[in-house]
Amino acid sequence: MHNVTMKRPPHRRVDPVLLGRLNVRRVLEVIQASGPASRAEVTRRSGLTAPTVSKAVESLLKSGLLEEGDAPAAAVGRPARVLRLASTSLRVVGVVLDAPSCAVLHAGLDGRYDEKDVERFPTPGSYKALIEALLKRIAPLVKGREALGVGISMPGLIDRERGEGVLSPNVHVTDGHAPARDLSAKLGVECVLRQEAHALCLGEWLFGAARGLDDFAMLDVSTGLGLGVMSGGRILVGATGFAGELGHMCIDPQGRLCGCGNRGCLETFASDAALAHLASEKLKEDLGIDETLQKIRDGDARLEEPLRRTCEYLAMAAGAVINVFNPGTLFVHGRLLEAREGLFGYLLELIRRRSLGPALAACKVVQARGNKHLGALAAIVSHRLDALAPRLH
Repeated sequence: MHNVTMKRPPHRRVDPVLLGRLNVRRVLEVIQASGPASRAEVTRRSGLTAPTVSKAVESLLKSGLLEEGDAPAAAVGRPARVLRLASTSLRVVGVVLDAPSCAVLHAGLDGRYDEKDVERFPTPGSYKALIEALLKRIAPLVKGREALGVGISMPGLIDRERGEGVLSPNVHVTDGHAPARDLSAKLGVECVLRQEAHALCLGEWLFGAARGLDDFAMLDVSTGLGLGVMSGGRILVGATGFAGELGHMCIDPQGRLCGCGNRGCLETFASDAALAHLASEKLKEDLGIDETLQKIRDGDARLEEPLRRTCEYLAMAAGAVINVFNPGTLFVHGRLLEAREGLFGYLLELIRRRSLGPALAACKVVQARGNKHLGALAAIVSHRLDALAPRLH
């Protein structure tokens, strides 16, 4: 009988540099999710040791990603010192490309911005004019300042590898172009491009009601109809970055012409733009979503049918997302839900009829808190966080 000596598997050393980066990322995520917190609170919530948190905090303070200051004065005793995401020492710039207008804004890493700092302008008719308009507005925000970068939210199909727009049914001037690359070359700061619905997902996850959630979906029914899905803490992008274009599923081959070139796409039935189009036809006047919503609030009975019809199709879209992706939460982003009080409850009842019971039972449907501005800001913030250290899942 032979003695067999079992070899132990080689011991794998933990990379201390990577471990340190992961600890830094963990501290940032805790403060991002909970807001300003003391070092003791960060230690408790993160599950890390006090020395580890202290080391990570010092690194973040030195880099400028965190700021430390006094908490609001307590009734008794000295005010505690709290850590918060940088809002004065570092800024990020957000760019929303959309139709009929675009927007540029700036904020701290916490995503807080003042509405007066949002500059809107009509979407130019050419790509060259678009870049010139953006440079004019972004350059003053990054010149001579500690700008962490620029996040760009853009609708349509975006080739993730090349960072290039392939087809944007509502903003065709971006087709075949890479705005992030072109702006970065001229501004000298990092610019990141994200598909609009994916950016909305990130905005809700970083700054809105999806904090702490790793499995949810975002249905955007504003200018068009887009879908973003967060699965296991990652955005579902597909093989080339095109995932989520639910709005271009054909539901009526004889329907209205869509910006993608096909007829009867779902977004021509279930979106803010679709409601405005129906209202314009009904009242024989050119209406945008703002005018349409105001007329509904003013009690124009002629718009009850267009509103009901749009909600019916929106429920079909929501039901499809619930049945196919089985999200724990479905966020719905769109202005049409502001038409009148109680409309969201009506939509929930319609969704109940269009969804599989077990899938709907596992899903909470809520209105999104975020917006496209926050999505653009989240695009650059999440990119810089990922560069700092990967998320663990």
